[in-house]
Amino acid sequence: MRLLKKYGDTLLLKELKASYRFFIKETNVDLKSRGYGLIKDKDMYADEIASIASVGYGLAALVIGTHRNWISYPEAYRRASKTLDTFLNYVEGKNGFYYHFVNIHTGKREWNCEISIIDTAIFICGAILAGEFFQGKIKQKAEELYKRINWQWYRNKESNYFYMGYKPETGFWGHWDMYAEQLMLYVLGVASPTYPIPKTMYDDMKKETCTYEGIENIIYTYCGTLFTYQFSHAWIDFRDRKDENGIDWFENSKKATIANRTYCIKNKDRFKTFGENSWGLTACVGPNGYSGGYGAMPALADVDKQNDGTISPCGAAGSIVFTPELSIKALENFYNHYPKLWGKYGFIDGYNLENGQWYSKEVIGIDKGISMMMIENYLSQLLWKQFMKNEYVQKGLEMLNINKKNIHKDIKEFYV
Repeated sequence: MRLLKKYGDTLLLKELKASYRFFIKETNVDLKSRGYGLIKDKDMYADEIASIASVGYGLAALVIGTHRNWISYPEAYRRASKTLDTFLNYVEGKNGFYYHFVNIHTGKREWNCEISIIDTAIFICGAILAGEFFQGKIKQKAEELYKRINWQWYRNKESNYFYMGYKPETGFWGHWDMYAEQLMLYVLGVASPTYPIPKTMYDDMKKETCTYEGIENIIYTYCGTLFTYQFSHAWIDFRDRKDENGIDWFENSKKATIANRTYCIKNKDRFKTFGENSWGLTACVGPNGYSGGYGAMPALADVDKQNDGTISPCGAAGSIVFTPELSIKALENFYNHYPKLWGKYGFIDGYNLENGQWYSKEVIGIDKGISMMMIENYLSQLLWKQFMKNEYVQKGLEMLNINKKNIHKDIKEFYV
């Protein structure tokens, strides 16, 4: 495998197009199917299972593909429009929310899973993005889906937190009590024209801070896993925005990413996989299956016990807008020195060198999705520009007092 030009865009474009390919190839495109447009949760081991979050990222893929002439406008428009029809008519859920995993052919619940607020939000963000880019009936359908979501139903009025999950057999459980990937919930929820939540839900979210290895005042998440600092940022452009208490969420994710890398460097003698250019502790597939516990300090969880040496390339890729040089160096290291990390959809989900050499055999939709979106935002800001045009997104940020201070025209200039 040839070495790629240092700090060039060549590898980024390879990973971007390979990730995009997942969402094109692993989609149900049977026009007679009630599951048209549903996308697999992963490319292996669960052929019948679609993830509604994968569909959100898949709608973003259609925007990217059209922009880059990888798919024709009419074909992308048709796919996006019919996908939204599937959610309007067939995907199983309640009060505008959908089951996390559904059958790819029928849209019905699978794996006895929960009705998921966060995965519904990722889907609806994809719908909103597609609506802004394609306009017309797609925008109308996206708004209809958004207006169906009863955010109040998923709210615990006593604690003023969103519940974590819901199953009809057992009811609601858990709470989104501290900062994680859920910023999008408050932006979308507070601006809802049908079932709005109060701004106090954002205010009451716990924002615990910690200083780690000289990186000061990081508002951290429970497991310190990188995706929690990335997912909302893939859609919402938080650059140069601060809330009324001076919190800059973009800068916070930048600090958390640097802390994640610092943790890996600090523990490189403990795990063979960890190092200066091998970092990115985030939820992914490991030797013992999928784990949401891979993470770094600062965290409430005991990350030293939860880590087993597994690194996912999507950790560094998903942080490229925060730490471009560091992320690119990591991706070049993965590509140039670990050829088994590369597959038909670009980087696979993870690797671990602790007991011999272990490489994931699969890729997961949400991990390819965050890599794809963040690389596109780094290269062109396309997805930010389109998503931020939406009136409800703008209204939500305004209502939360997350206000724009300065305007930067180019993400690359932002770091000069």
